[in-house]
Amino acid sequence: MVLLHWCLLWLLFPLSSRTQKLPTRDEELFQMQIRDKAFFHDSSVIPDGAEISSYLFRDTPKRYFFVVEEDNTPLSVTVTPCDAPLEWKLSLQELPEDRSGEGSEKDTHFKVYATTTPESDQPYPELPYDPRVDVTSLGRTTVTLAWKPSPTASLLKQPIQYCVVINKEHNFKSLCAVEAKLSADDAFMMAPKPGLDFSPFDFAHFGFPSDNSGKERSFQAKPSPKLGRHVYSRPKVDIQKICIGNKNIFTVSDLKPDTQYYFDVFVVNINSNMSTAYVGTFARTKEEAKQKTVELKDGKITDVFVKRKGAKFLRFAPVSSHQKVTFFIHSCLDAVQIQVRRDGKLLLSQNVEGIQQFQLRGKPKAKYLVRLKGNKKGASMLKILATTRPTKQSFPSLPEDTRIKAFDKLRTCSSATVAWLGTQERNKFCIYKKEVDDNYNEDQKKREQNQCLGPDIRKKSEKVLCKYFHSQNLQKAVTTETIKGLQPGKSYLLDVYVIGHGGHSVKYQSKVVKTRKFC
Repeated sequence: MVLLHWCLLWLLFPLSSRTQKLPTRDEELFQMQIRDKAFFHDSSVIPDGAEISSYLFRDTPKRYFFVVEEDNTPLSVTVTPCDAPLEWKLSLQELPEDRSGEGSEKDTHFKVYATTTPESDQPYPELPYDPRVDVTSLGRTTVTLAWKPSPTASLLKQPIQYCVVINKEHNFKSLCAVEAKLSADDAFMMAPKPGLDFSPFDFAHFGFPSDNSGKERSFQAKPSPKLGRHVYSRPKVDIQKICIGNKNIFTVSDLKPDTQYYFDVFVVNINSNMSTAYVGTFARTKEEAKQKTVELKDGKITDVFVKRKGAKFLRFAPVSSHQKVTFFIHSCLDAVQIQVRRDGKLLLSQNVEGIQQFQLRGKPKAKYLVRLKGNKKGASMLKILATTRPTKQSFPSLPEDTRIKAFDKLRTCSSATVAWLGTQERNKFCIYKKEVDDNYNEDQKKREQNQCLGPDIRKKSEKVLCKYFHSQNLQKAVTTETIKGLQPGKSYLLDVYVIGHGGHSVKYQSKVVKTRKFC
């Protein structure tokens, strides 16, 4: 008769009086039992040599059993908390009389692994003699990490992969803690209903509630996908997990400058899907390179170039007292973000396309700091003017629609008729033409869209004419022009420039027209 020794693992769960047949390390029996889910349903049995996942409600104890058939049998038990610290005890044969009144700080997911053959079982990957993660390179948006390879791969030749975890809060001690954070928002992450037993093999993943304030658990009112389960919701967490194969060096990119990040590396046994944590590290990315601040002169236009996702700083310090300050911004290509601070106080934050002006209240001896930020599409070009005396605009006023309209029915073999809108302000308009290939594409057209390129860069032969016009009635502020002397069946790029009182010009959107081939 075999004498069975019971090991009792306390995870502060309620006790149960029912008895069940216990799995042993008889491999044939073990494999048969682990495939039989009915055997583990409502079970508190830990199989020998298998890791189980389970869920623990706050301040609600639970116990697990593990059977040892012979005296002096080695025993190894690994408990992995995934979301909150746990209090656990291991007892032999008899249940402990005293029970701790404290337990998990909150509902949490955990894993348990137990074996009677710890020397031969190697489900968890081994760490090298130096398990630290090193930072080998540090930049403004990148950090390069390196670590020594796991002996599980180099010596035991078992398949492994490394997973790198990046976040801004703290280091993680287990991969299941990371997965618990990542899984918190998924709609399919569910917790079992309190009071109902469940099989640990039926629930591979769980979500966790964030409410620690009260003792009662609040569940969502909407119907749950299965009886006895409820869906928790949680705010998104700023954490990233990247599995990179068996490489032991990795560069993390797209980080924010001057920001502290925590880095963890986990080695995962691909066969068993069990993991071991390296000793994580942390690092602060470098600050953005200090940029030279450009001084703006009162009433003078300054050309500014901003790199893609880059920023430029400008300073305006009026020499005399003033009641108002006006900023004129002309974004030549895509939109650009502008921020204006007066003596450190934010006065303006807005995206700018085309030409816009902003009038701000002045203050004696005030200094203004302008921050221009480029967008993600590409580099930005713009012109900016700051003044305390905006008597006449240096930038011309523009209509909301700066397209050039071509009249198809009025096309001939040698001419094209176009129209464009004006404003109530009398301005000078100049129109230019340039012959282009029939395969003139969007990339070429985009290069022509730089509104800050004036007519002074155009050839004299491309100039058609210049004229003044305006209308107090905006519905009538439209003009037409017929461009003559064109060749049959040819394509032409047409540009209209409006020139303001200060001589600054703005280009309308370019238009390609094609003359008729036969007339």
